[in-house]
Amino acid sequence: MSTHKITVKINGGLEQVEVPSNMTLLSMLREKLAMTGTKNGCAAGECGACTILMNGEPVNSCMVLAVEADGAELITVEGLAKEGELDVIQKTIIDKGGVQCGFCTPGILISAKALLSRNPNPSEAEIREALVGNLCRCTGYIRIIKAVHAAAELQKEAA
Repeated sequence: MSTHKITVKINGGLEQVEVPSNMTLLSMLREKLAMTGTKNGCAAGECGACTILMNGEPVNSCMVLAVEADGAELITVEGLAKEGELDVIQKTIIDKGGVQCGFCTPGILISAKALLSRNPNPSEAEIREALVGNLCRCTGYIRIIKAVHAAAELQKEAA
């Protein structure tokens, strides 16, 4: 199997990684870079647990080959907090009780962050649509939706 040396910007830092041709971005993050916040839920692009931002857009990292990310800018759940301070979406999902087992949470946080970046004042329907690819078996989504709405409100106040 051939390998490729790729360069990616991850959470603000530059990384050069040697990856096999068939390695997924999810496997690269977890196995090569020890970024285990991104979860492997289904390995089929159905659950959203592995969602990260690639060039500002949410992607299922289990469905992207690592070599496809060469030159890309990636944000994982580890990159949301800045200087030890949780991102507003991280704070509100905790405050609103949107976390239970936590397995789906990294992907939900990333999807919510992407939504709030492109739409700082989403309706409930827009929040639900943005999270449609993130499956949660514990919470029932109501508290997650409230957390995203609360994060939008806090961002408006801070602006």
